[in-house]
Parts: sequence; C-alpha cells; structure tokens
Amino acid sequence: MTLNAKAMFFLAAAARDVRARAENDAKVVPSPCMSVCQMDEALGLCQGCLRTLGEIGAWGNADLAFKRQVWGAIEARVAQHLVSDDQIFAPPV
Repeated sequence: MTLNAKAMFFLAAAARDVRARAENDAKVVPSPCMSVCQMDEALGLCQGCLRTLGEIGAWGNADLAFKRQVWGAIEARVAQHLVSDDQIFAPPV
C-alpha cells in the first residue's frame, strides 16, 4: 500500500485530537474522509482515510462511540505503517 506521508501525518494528528476531545465528552466526531476514496484491495482499506468499506458505510448513521472506535482503529493503522513515533510527530517533508 502506498500511503501519502502528508495524509498519514494528518490522520495521526486528527486521531489524537479526537481522542483528546472524547475525554472532554465532545458531541461531534469529525469524519476522517480525505476525498481520496480509493480502496487498497490487498489491505481492504481506503488509501485516504484508512477505513474499511464497512466503517465507511456505517459512518453516516453511527453513534459517537462507534466513530471514536473507528478513529482509534485508524490511529493503530497509521502506527503500523510508520517505523517510529518520530515519523508521526515530524511534519511531512
């Protein structure tokens, strides 16, 4: 899977923001969609937002808990594709 470094940086930062807001009981969870909408057949993930088709399809009617769970999964998927934590925090080149 070819992942865009800027997209990975954005997703990592956004996932941390969603997690932090959840601690303050935020009532809105933003969509991770980046308008790329290309599925990687080998991994079954969108190359833009790293969601599965099931997660994408369920998003519109999902409750806040499900949306936060998806963001947690995205954060884990980003971490799997990065060699070190420094790559998450370093701005894209």
